[in-house]
Amino acid sequence: MTADTIAVGRAGAPVRTSGLRHVLTPAAIVVALAALYAWVSTLELDSIERRSLNRDVIIAKVIEHLQMTVAATALVVAIAVPLGIVASRARNRFITPVILTAGNLGQAVPCIGLLVLATFVLGVGFQTALVGLVAYAVLPVLRNTMVGLQQIDPALIESARGMGMTKGQVLRRVELKLAVPAILAGLRTALVLTVGVATLGAFVAAGGLGELIINGLKLNRMPVTIVGGVLTACIAFFIDWLGGLAENLLKPRGM
Repeated sequence: MTADTIAVGRAGAPVRTSGLRHVLTPAAIVVALAALYAWVSTLELDSIERRSLNRDVIIAKVIEHLQMTVAATALVVAIAVPLGIVASRARNRFITPVILTAGNLGQAVPCIGLLVLATFVLGVGFQTALVGLVAYAVLPVLRNTMVGLQQIDPALIESARGMGMTKGQVLRRVELKLAVPAILAGLRTALVLTVGVATLGAFVAAGGLGELIINGLKLNRMPVTIVGGVLTACIAFFIDWLGGLAENLLKPRGM
């Protein structure tokens, strides 16, 4: 075997592994959901379990969960990416610790405690859940935006400026494009965190799959709790899978 063949083989291995992972993840999700459905179908459910595991109820709770996740993620991107850009600039060194401290506070304070505090100001409902979700998920996107921008070779920036680009054009056309893999990795982490933490939205009447989990625990109905937990896990894996696809599609060529 020649050296070129060995190199090709080594280079091709990650591609094959990545492709296999992209196939196995949705297949595993389908298998898990099919197994869950088959298991629940064999149970003799009482009236409370039948009301909780009704198809319309489950679909409604999944939609509520996804709405919380998408809305919180959109707010996180709108907040964390601009703050990450500001914190990554050398001229803003004095404010960078303040921004990072604010981002760290979201994960330092327990989310359930933050939800309780937000309830006193905003009452219960969807908007209160968003406060906790955004605070908890902002740090990965903020830090990854900073790291992605700070790791860009200064020579590339100087070359772009030498071509006549303004600072804003360099940021949009060069820096942000090169930082896309890091930003997407942070966003992927934030999405998975948000899916899990969104279950706490049930404590502030925001709906979601957390209601199934909590109601199952309160009423000692394990099938209801298990269905809520498995569906939440499947959504998290599915979103992580979509994030992996987005990273491969959106990263700059050659990276």
